This record gives sequence, C-alpha cells and structure tokens, in this order.
Amino acid sequence: MPELVALIGTAVWLGILTSISPCPLASNIAAISYIGRDVQSTKRVFLMGLLYALGRSIVYVALAAVLVGSLVGAPGLSQFLQKYINMALGPVLVLAGMILLGLLELGGSGRVVGEGLQRRVRSWGLFGALALGVVFALSFCPVSAGLFFVSLVPIAVKEGSPVLLPLVYGVGTALPVIGFALGVATGARWLGAAYNRTTAFARGARVVTGLVFVVVGVYLSLIYVYGL
Repeated sequence: MPELVALIGTAVWLGILTSISPCPLASNIAAISYIGRDVQSTKRVFLMGLLYALGRSIVYVALAAVLVGSLVGAPGLSQFLQKYINMALGPVLVLAGMILLGLLELGGSGRVVGEGLQRRVRSWGLFGALALGVVFALSFCPVSAGLFFVSLVPIAVKEGSPVLLPLVYGVGTALPVIGFALGVATGARWLGAAYNRTTAFARGARVVTGLVFVVVGVYLSLIYVYGL
C-alpha cells in the first residue's frame, strides 16, 4: 500500500510539473479563459473544469494503454523488460532530469492551439471543455513530452499500470483548471495571487525535480548497470 501511494504521488507530481511548464500552462490558461466565460454559473464552471481534466486523462490513459500494453503484452518482450527495466530506468531518469534542468532540449515548437479552436468548440456546450482537454493533451511540447514519455511511461511499464498512473497524471496536468473552477464555485478571491506565484514556483520545482531525477537515475545506474 505505501508503494502504491508513492507511485500515485509521483504520477500526480509529474502531472503538476507538466501543468506549470510554459506550454501546458499556456494551454491551461487558454482553457480557463474558455471555461471562465460562464463565470456567472458556478456549477457549470466547475463541471467544465472536471470535463477538461477528463479529456486530458483520456488521452494519457489511451496512449499509455497502447504503449504499456504492447510492451508488456508480448511474452518475449515482457521477459526482456522484467530483466532489463531496472537497468534502463536509471539512464531514463537521468535523461528526464537533464530535460527538466534545461541541459537537453527536444524538438518541437510547443505551440498552443489558439482562440480559433475555442470559438469552434464553444457551440458544443459543456463537452467543448472535454474536447479542449483532449486537444491540449495531444499538443505535446518538449517538457510535457519528456515528462510523459521519458518519466511516466517507463514507471507505468515497470509497474504494469497502463490506467491508474496515467489517469492521475492527467488529473495532475489539469489541476490549475480544476483549481480555478473550484475557486469560482466557492467564490474564492485568491485566484489572481496564486497565478502570480506560479511562474516562480514552476521554475524552482523543475530544478528540484530535475536534480532528484538525476541523483536517483545515477544511483539506479550504479546499482543495476554497474552492480555497485
């Protein structure tokens, strides 16, 4: 049970880290502007926030189900992974840490879908938020791609968890929107101040997590690769 809690916490943290990275944060802010147009209806705003989170989670669960299922489902490949996954996880974590620390950049523009999509889905009502969640989750940028494919997927493969970990990761990526929706629903006044602090927190969180990933990755590499 403690191990499961730790894994869920790791997946949520990776999702939060994704949500406050520049490109996903911009998409979340775009989603907030879409959802916030109905601010007079607090229940509707909260429901749209949940649907947006559901849309993001659906994408991550679907991708992970395909990747984890195909990797673990093949008997020969499954045995190979059981034997070598611990050896691979160390270098993978070092790679993810380097991405978070800005020492390694992945290709891709990371451009967020603009207002045109919002205008198109506006006529879809509540389910427009679900569609935005799906589209924004598919709009991978370097940091979000690194956190999902390089950090979360290997853990999901190792644990054989194609649904639970990607699901809570998806919720984590939508937490800013969920927080906004909850704040509107409860009449909170702290939203503006919270978003003013987001950039500074995101920068520090990426550095700390990147350093932890590198240290843990080096440790796992020394244990499983070099047998120290």
